[in-house]
Amino acid sequence: MDRNEPEAEALPPPGYAEVRIVAATPDAARMVADVLRHCFAGDEQRSYPAPGGGTRLHLTVDTAHTAEPARSWLATSRPPSGTGPHSQEP
Repeated sequence: MDRNEPEAEALPPPGYAEVRIVAATPDAARMVADVLRHCFAGDEQRSYPAPGGGTRLHLTVDTAHTAEPARSWLATSRPPSGTGPHSQEP
């Protein structure tokens, strides 16, 4: 098999997506998975070692059923407008 060809794998059922996160540390991978869980319902993540000593997480998300509105989570994670270091500039 040519290493440049994508592996043949089964597609998830309609309405679901398989997500793979590769990161240098388990904490970084978990942070990304947590953000996805704010947006989509999903199953438990599965963790595997990644080449080079990193971490690979796999999770399945249900794209038909949101966990909570992504927009509201993004809005609440940002500081209020005009409170940064440049709020006095015209």
